[in-house]
Amino acid sequence: MKNKGFFLIVFSALFIFASCKDDVLVKPAAKLRLEYPKPDYSLVDIDCPFSFEMNHNARMVTKKNCNVNIDYPNMKATLYMTYQPVRNNLDSLLRDAQKLAYDHTIKANSIPEQPFVNPDEEVYGMFYMINGNAATQAGFYVTDSINHFLNGTLYFEAKPNFDSIYPAVVYLREDMRRLMETISWEYIEE
Repeated sequence: MKNKGFFLIVFSALFIFASCKDDVLVKPAAKLRLEYPKPDYSLVDIDCPFSFEMNHNARMVTKKNCNVNIDYPNMKATLYMTYQPVRNNLDSLLRDAQKLAYDHTIKANSIPEQPFVNPDEEVYGMFYMINGNAATQAGFYVTDSINHFLNGTLYFEAKPNFDSIYPAVVYLREDMRRLMETISWEYIEE
């Protein structure tokens, strides 16, 4: 009997000590916090019939025929811009730019459009916000309707996951808007 009592006491003591742990601490849900440097813009004057303001946090690569890539290495994103002179082909240029935006309808949740009009600089266009897991997250075109047409599309170097890249998308869409707002055409006197 003494052995049963002794084992019962030892077993109870071990059970009590083994079950003593810290209280469960519930941690708050973690949220990704991405901070990007405040944009600092300056006028970029390239050897092309247009100029615009660009963010200092980006790198510009000029290609032939006045095509321009604006790279954002910290975000692994690139804004591809294509320039074309208007030569009685404005309808087809507009159709191609709109088709480029709406080709992403399959994966996009929505594609809100924002018209852009700056009559002082003769700049007219459209800004597309492509929401969802599409290959591109934004696009635009601007034109003076007579001589110049510039089309831009934003791509990330990652599989599209809109929730993950959303903070970068918001930042870069603002850069694209600034570019559109500051575009200026160069006209050659004939």
